[in-house]
Amino acid sequence: MSDKAIQIANLLAPTVQALGLELLGAEYLPAPGGATLRLYIDVPENEQPERMVGIDDCEAVSREVSAQLDVEDPISGNYTLEVSSPGIDRPLFTLDQLARYQGQVAKVALKLPQEGRRRLQGEITRIDGDRVAFTVDGAELIVAFDNIDKARLVPDWAALGLAPEKPKSGGGKQAASKKSGAGKPAPKKTGKKKPNQPAAAKPRAE
Repeated sequence: MSDKAIQIANLLAPTVQALGLELLGAEYLPAPGGATLRLYIDVPENEQPERMVGIDDCEAVSREVSAQLDVEDPISGNYTLEVSSPGIDRPLFTLDQLARYQGQVAKVALKLPQEGRRRLQGEITRIDGDRVAFTVDGAELIVAFDNIDKARLVPDWAALGLAPEKPKSGGGKQAASKKSGAGKPAPKKTGKKKPNQPAAAKPRAE
């Protein structure tokens, strides 16, 4: 997360927690004409998988944090607030979150190049202090957590039962069959939003 996103996440985390939810992290995306503040929320780990984030949760968080942002005013100028569940390609914002998903594959963007690469995809193998070890192309790559710009889980489509079907062999041409919308999150609805009037985005269908 950027310094601004960390500042805002630290400010809002207690408010989200008071609603019985966890603020995973924030993305602050400045742009001409107005910034976007995107919050990712989830239910506490000890309540999963029985409980899932719903639209009501997103709307409740949006109302509470909007009021807090109006008072604290950490963002100058116009902005749009989006509140979302993490989705199956879950973003990872902290060392604890990376440790929680050890053994799974993540896609990572680095702030500074390491071994000639700015992006990597590999299994999260272990956490060593403030460093994260990934297995990339069969070799271990150790990255300082401070050098991680963004990290997201890579869904295991086969384990989810959403792997693409293999082309059927037969006489003539072969054609791969496609599943319509399988495993694909529903597009977020967008619309005109008044300046300084944050609105909750509906969580993506999973």
